Amino acid sequence: MVLKTLNKELTIQTHFFLGQNPLGFHRTAYVQWGHAALPGRPPIVCVHGLTRNGRDFDWLAASLQTDAPLYCPDIVGRGKSDNLLDASLYTYPQYAADLTALIARIGTEQIDWIGTSMGGILGMMLASQPQTPIRRLVINDVGPFIPQTALKRIGDYVGIPMEFADLDQLERYIRTIYAPFGITRDEDWKKLAKHSIRELSNGKLTLAHDIGIAKNVRSADKDAEFWNIYDRITCPTLVIHGEHSDILSKETADQMTTRGPRAKLVTFPKIGHAPALIDAAQIGVIRDFLR
Repeated sequence: MVLKTLNKELTIQTHFFLGQNPLGFHRTAYVQWGHAALPGRPPIVCVHGLTRNGRDFDWLAASLQTDAPLYCPDIVGRGKSDNLLDASLYTYPQYAADLTALIARIGTEQIDWIGTSMGGILGMMLASQPQTPIRRLVINDVGPFIPQTALKRIGDYVGIPMEFADLDQLERYIRTIYAPFGITRDEDWKKLAKHSIRELSNGKLTLAHDIGIAKNVRSADKDAEFWNIYDRITCPTLVIHGEHSDILSKETADQMTTRGPRAKLVTFPKIGHAPALIDAAQIGVIRDFLR
């Protein structure tokens, strides 16, 4: 699909590849923006948060796709990707294996990585490994310490079955649940809602994720801490922080600038978890860092 704007032509292609889980194979969807990277610029992989999908990066990708191709997957259980037959299989090792398959499909030795929340955790995990393909890492509003209270808040709403009569009703819901994203324009909320739906057999709409992804989140009985992973990262790293985030505290964000890769930190005011990467200032910070 090719979309045209006043300034440039945006090329968007949806693809699928097969991932493997202990019970068989599953299809993983991803959207590709752009064609070829500029000299010295690797492709960019963008990975979304727990309940979201790859279309969250449309605004960012539209801006960056003239520098490098961007690959924005729907992690299994989200968006247009398949659900898993066993909810206990929604784990970071499964997601990392699927994303490694995507990197192999791209066919490149280096990538840049932009990860929001869960996508940032996955980026840290892969960037910490020997011979990692990640050249530069952008972590959007998550860190190596997550308080149990924040995990509980997420678990409380993720696993609830939801039905909506129409898109307007769904949009009103996501405006409430995702208010901390800092989105201000009606047209952006409408676009986010459009890519946040799955249709049910009864004709009603639900959110575009399997409620089973909550199973492992709800089992968390303590704070999540993985400084041992973060401290092994050596690539240049940018941390984006929402001032009012309950996932990434100021204390943890500050520590990330002095440990491991000694990340560059940019905090955006009046935003919680997580900055939507729609605002021009947020996109500009990422563009400058990757360049």
